[in-house]
Amino acid sequence: MKSKVRCSWPTEGDALYLDYHDNEWGVPVHDDQKIFEFLVLESAQAGLSWRTVLYKRNNYRKAFAGFDPVKVSRFGARQVEKLLKNAGIIRNRAKIEAAINNAQRFLEVQREFGSFSKYIWGFVGGKPIVNRWKTVKQLPAITPEAEAIAKDLKLRGFKFLGPTVIYAHMQATGMVNDHMVECFRYRELQRKHK
Repeated sequence: MKSKVRCSWPTEGDALYLDYHDNEWGVPVHDDQKIFEFLVLESAQAGLSWRTVLYKRNNYRKAFAGFDPVKVSRFGARQVEKLLKNAGIIRNRAKIEAAINNAQRFLEVQREFGSFSKYIWGFVGGKPIVNRWKTVKQLPAITPEAEAIAKDLKLRGFKFLGPTVIYAHMQATGMVNDHMVECFRYRELQRKHK
């Protein structure tokens, strides 16, 4: 049986990473709670590998109230101290406080636009940007769209969501299809989300 051709970054034998690549990465996400989940995880990732965060994802889900932005927005000093003692997550005070702040800002955007999805997808005209990369080396770290989103988020008071983190968010949530053209997911996503 011929094995599937994938992007080069998920490590063979790493079931969680392969599953993430094969079933989640690059799939368009319009559900606000799922978008909030990725924003929390990606801001936690800043300076670390995505694999590190992926392996802590379930711990984050428990620690951050199932990624419910309403609940997270109400976290106070007591919850921050509890989170700083939680070995299952990245115990960085600035990142934890940013997640709470970002939940509050997230709710403000929802009130203004009706949904966070409507707001963020507006930066790409409501549909995924489709790239045609042949190698991982071609992938940009940032794009003009990521810079525009990051700049607007910063003006709205969001933290730990610079253009590099936002571009990773765009890739993860399918705002951009950055699977390599030879990857089986590239064509699958093209067919599904035309």
